[in-house]
Amino acid sequence: MLDHPLPDTDAWVLLFSNNSLPVLRATKRRLDEMRADLERVDARELARVILQDPIMTVRVLAYIQPMHGRALHHDITTIASAVMMAGMLPFFRRFNDLPTIEDMLKGCDPHALLGVLQTIRRAQRAADYAQDWAIWRHDLNMEEVRIAALLHDLAEILVWCFAPKLGLDMRAQQLACPTMRSIDAQHNTLGLSFQEIQMALCKVWHLPELLQNLIDDGHGNSPRVRNVALAVRLARHSAHGWDDPALPDDYTDIGQLLNITPEVVRQRLGLEPLPGRPLEN
Repeated sequence: MLDHPLPDTDAWVLLFSNNSLPVLRATKRRLDEMRADLERVDARELARVILQDPIMTVRVLAYIQPMHGRALHHDITTIASAVMMAGMLPFFRRFNDLPTIEDMLKGCDPHALLGVLQTIRRAQRAADYAQDWAIWRHDLNMEEVRIAALLHDLAEILVWCFAPKLGLDMRAQQLACPTMRSIDAQHNTLGLSFQEIQMALCKVWHLPELLQNLIDDGHGNSPRVRNVALAVRLARHSAHGWDDPALPDDYTDIGQLLNITPEVVRQRLGLEPLPGRPLEN
């Protein structure tokens, strides 16, 4: 396990590219069950399993990219398409005997496993929000938006897996100073940001340009990028409850994206109406 920051983005990319990336134990178990009954496996059911796991999702996308150029003139940006492009049997051969996050962090501080699982849960919630809003906005390919939200914080998840002490250090800084922005903790510990590592990984792994743009907050003028960024923000701010002081601004910005009021945003999230504010339809 790495216990010190690496010198630059290239070093982090090399670390993650030269090692087999671990998936959730639940993902491995479900894939093993499907492999044992291959004739009954449906590509859409398989895609649903993959799309709950950020690392498995990026592994599949990275695997399929070198193939698409031989047969297609466009990128594969959905998991079901990737599975069908690969073929069911080659897919299961390629993703056999996967390492798991739980095994990788066995013997580490238990707070490290908790930290990565919480970060993955946050990514799953962001993906759910992004998909819900993409459907509301009549996005023609809501799965692309879902994947972008799921992968938005991939570098953070990978740092937790490969350098759990650094993840714990960043978390300790923010617990000691609740007003500290996460990017400041990243710079304090790593000397760079997760976003810098992430965009470098996207390029090295040849992820589709569309997904790179959706993940990159620098393209924030696009409604689809706003959809992703706001879903990630909401998942982060609500991770420890619905009393974070940043949430009212999130409701306002989400309302602007969806063309609804902040109170309707709260309704859609299943929250109680604010005192003195009637339910809106």
